[in-house]
Amino acid sequence: MEIALWIVTGFLAVGFLVGGIALLALPRQRYRALGRNQHWVDMFDTGTLKGLAALKVLAAAGLALPTTLGIAAWLAPLSALGLMMYMTGATAVRVVRREWGYALGDLTFIALSGFAAWGWAFGPGAQLSC
Repeated sequence: MEIALWIVTGFLAVGFLVGGIALLALPRQRYRALGRNQHWVDMFDTGTLKGLAALKVLAAAGLALPTTLGIAAWLAPLSALGLMMYMTGATAVRVVRREWGYALGDLTFIALSGFAAWGWAFGPGAQLSC
C-alpha cells in the first residue's frame, strides 16, 4: 500500500509540476494548441492563468518535498487536499463547457489526490504525530 502511495504522489507531483510550468511558460495560444483538453484557457484572463499555474507548481512542491525530505510532514496531506479543491474547480469548468469526458479525468485526479491526502495523514505513509 505504501508503494501505491509513493507512485500516486509521484504521479501527481510530476503531472502538476509539468502542467504548471507549461501554463506559466507558454503563451495562451501555444498552451491551447497542446490539445482540445486545453481550450479551457479561453475562459480566463492571463493573470488568472498565471495564478492557477503558480498554484499547481506550489502544490506539486508541497506534495513532493515533505514526503521525500521528511520535513514539514503536515504539508503533504494539505497540498493533496489543495489539489482536490483545485481539481473540483477544474471539474466545474468542464461541466460548464459540457466537456464530460474531460470531467471524468478531472474526477480521477480528485480521487488520486484524496488517496494521497489520506495516505500521508492517516495511512501507511503517515508522518503526522498527534
